[in-house]
Amino acid sequence: MEGFTYVDIFATKGIEYMLVISGLLSFAFFWRFLRRPAVAIYREAENFVSAIGDWFRLPTEGIYFHQGHSWAAPEGGEIVRVGMDDFAQKLLGKIDAIKLPQVGSEVAQGEKGWSLLVDSKSIDMLSPVDGKIVEINEGLLRSPESIGKDPYGESWLMKVQAPKISANLKNLLSGGLARKWMEGVRDNLLARMNYNLGAVSQDGGVPVDGIARNLDRERWDEIAKEFFLIS
Repeated sequence: MEGFTYVDIFATKGIEYMLVISGLLSFAFFWRFLRRPAVAIYREAENFVSAIGDWFRLPTEGIYFHQGHSWAAPEGGEIVRVGMDDFAQKLLGKIDAIKLPQVGSEVAQGEKGWSLLVDSKSIDMLSPVDGKIVEINEGLLRSPESIGKDPYGESWLMKVQAPKISANLKNLLSGGLARKWMEGVRDNLLARMNYNLGAVSQDGGVPVDGIARNLDRERWDEIAKEFFLIS
């Protein structure tokens, strides 16, 4: 018919469909490309959270924890072994020296019990109990770098005669409560890291010792004091 132009609507629709499909395929390709690093980071972070949860040794029996990361272990009567937990050592890394009070001096729960020298900076830690010091670990003073080998055994710091031991233990954490507390500490640490995993882990695995320095080399001592509850 004159003046009439035939248009194949199926052909034009086919072109539109091809364009839509092509666009979707391109979007899918780029989405996968963009998403791959995020997935990798997520998986690395997930593995890191699992590793850091197992990284801090935390006995569930016989040890009572102060939230400043010191601990007390009753030995019978009024005698209590005192030390610093595994988290404290790993937060600080290599300890150059430990300054303990003299035998016969008094300590008070929640107040300064001893000091650690790390990179020429002094870090105080709080005593978990009240009482009089009756013995100090001379071997550990000679080899302070070995404190992380057995933090709840051979690496105790001092023994305290604690007349208020029953009352003191009520203010400390043990068993399931201690584990819940440490999970909170872990979460706080992870929040500080902001998943900057390369700075605090080796080969994507267990975090390196001295994690405070890796988080902030200029103010690592302030980070340590915050976790140790030192004002």
